[in-house]
Amino acid sequence: MKFKFVFLSFALVHFANAQKKQLADLIVTNAKVYTVNKNFDKAEAFAVSNGKIMAIGTSEAIQKKYTSPKIINAKNKFVYPGFYDAHAHFYSYGMNLQTVDLRGTKSFEEVVEKVIAFQKEKNLPYIQGRGWDQNDWAIKEFPNKEILDKLFPNTPVALTRIDGHALLANAKALELAGISPKTKVEGGQIEIKNGILTGIVIDNPMELVYASIPKPSKQTQANALKAAEKAVFDYGLTTINEAGLERETIDLIDSLQQANQLDVNVYAMVMASKENVDYYTQLGTYKTDKLNVRSFKFVGDGALGSRGACLHKAYSDKPRHFGALLSPIKDIRQIAQQIAESDYQMNSHAIGDSTNTVLLKIYKEVLAGKSDRRWKIEHAQIMQEPDFEYFKLGIIPSVQPTHATSDMYWAQDRVGKERIKNSYAYKKLLNKAGIIALGTDFPIEEINPMYTFYAAVARKDLKKYPEGGFQSENALTREETLKGMTIWAAYSNFEDNEKGSLEVGKWADFTIFDSDIMIMDIDGVPYVKPINTFVKGKQVK
Repeated sequence: MKFKFVFLSFALVHFANAQKKQLADLIVTNAKVYTVNKNFDKAEAFAVSNGKIMAIGTSEAIQKKYTSPKIINAKNKFVYPGFYDAHAHFYSYGMNLQTVDLRGTKSFEEVVEKVIAFQKEKNLPYIQGRGWDQNDWAIKEFPNKEILDKLFPNTPVALTRIDGHALLANAKALELAGISPKTKVEGGQIEIKNGILTGIVIDNPMELVYASIPKPSKQTQANALKAAEKAVFDYGLTTINEAGLERETIDLIDSLQQANQLDVNVYAMVMASKENVDYYTQLGTYKTDKLNVRSFKFVGDGALGSRGACLHKAYSDKPRHFGALLSPIKDIRQIAQQIAESDYQMNSHAIGDSTNTVLLKIYKEVLAGKSDRRWKIEHAQIMQEPDFEYFKLGIIPSVQPTHATSDMYWAQDRVGKERIKNSYAYKKLLNKAGIIALGTDFPIEEINPMYTFYAAVARKDLKKYPEGGFQSENALTREETLKGMTIWAAYSNFEDNEKGSLEVGKWADFTIFDSDIMIMDIDGVPYVKPINTFVKGKQVK
């Protein structure tokens, strides 16, 4: 009887102690947590309630004050804030999973082989593909549509270049798009040789081709978004800056998130057409716990690889060719002014040094007297020396480190020995701006944020080339890189008070790794993958 009394007393005391503890939805203990707060502090444990961090500190302190039905003993593994991709094409990535993947092809013949195999399996009424890059081929020239015309005389074929700024269309696709040798479209090029269409279409005229492609069903689009979400969670990404969406896709993302069918956080840049700018500036910014619509994506020029980037001086490997702005300067100024008078942010694709000059000058002009607008230059790829100074004005560079390591094999051919010195100059941009936002531009580059980390710090590609790094003076430190993938990216979105670091009151978006990317051999970083990914305290991987 005495034994029973002692046991009962112990149980009552234990229950009373448990009652004194606050109940959390999730507790993580025995971890090595990189908080990425202002002081870049480290912690051991944290408690989560209603999707947000309610306390963070030592394992002893957290376990003493909190209890939870779900406790994760991290066993000294490493926890980082959920990674941002500050510039990506999330929807396109999902849709591309349903087309021919042409990335990594080493010749046009290989491209054709992949298209044949794809169509044999799928038998689609319209063949689409993406990912070819003639710079990776022995013959570094744009392909011609002739073989596609012979193989698919009655089936339209449209194969987009890896950068999304050029495509190859066969005769049937050109016919459906209404493109002939007489077609004229400003802001791009329809390639003609000896009076005959080659099938190469660059920048603005590509919209004619895309407009003629049958629209996918809502279910197909929803499936694409869910497939893209799985991929980003697998790599530890929790917030995606979607660089260019139309209204119907934004509405679809919102509806899926509201129905709890999509958990990923999306910072949506609306494509800056006149119609979209008119609509959204009148509507005002729109924000939920998962979706943030407060910016426009403006495309200033094309890509360097397809020689569509607009340069002050002619291309070093193509005399008298300068690339082109995709809109007249007066139109750019007008749209920038309209956005400046709203609460929206303007995020502008600018590759060539001429495009960067034009946009930075316009930014300075229309933002005069307006504070804390956080407008971004997406890519900021080729710069003139004086233009770096504009970034002191609160303009944010949003760059993709793997662009440097992908382009380094041929970029100097395009711009020459002098201009390359101020190209992909991430450290220089950071020193002027004070922050830098980092992304991948997937599916143009690979989705893996560890590749971003490696390229930013080591300035090497996955072949560990070049020894010592490409223009290593523009390498970022590991701490700068982690900030660029977390808190600085969040700041660039006006989200730094709710995400980007692991602090009390912020969303519990985090990843668990079994390797410490902050101190391990840098050459091993590309092969590190997260064990688990959490969004708002919910395990999604």
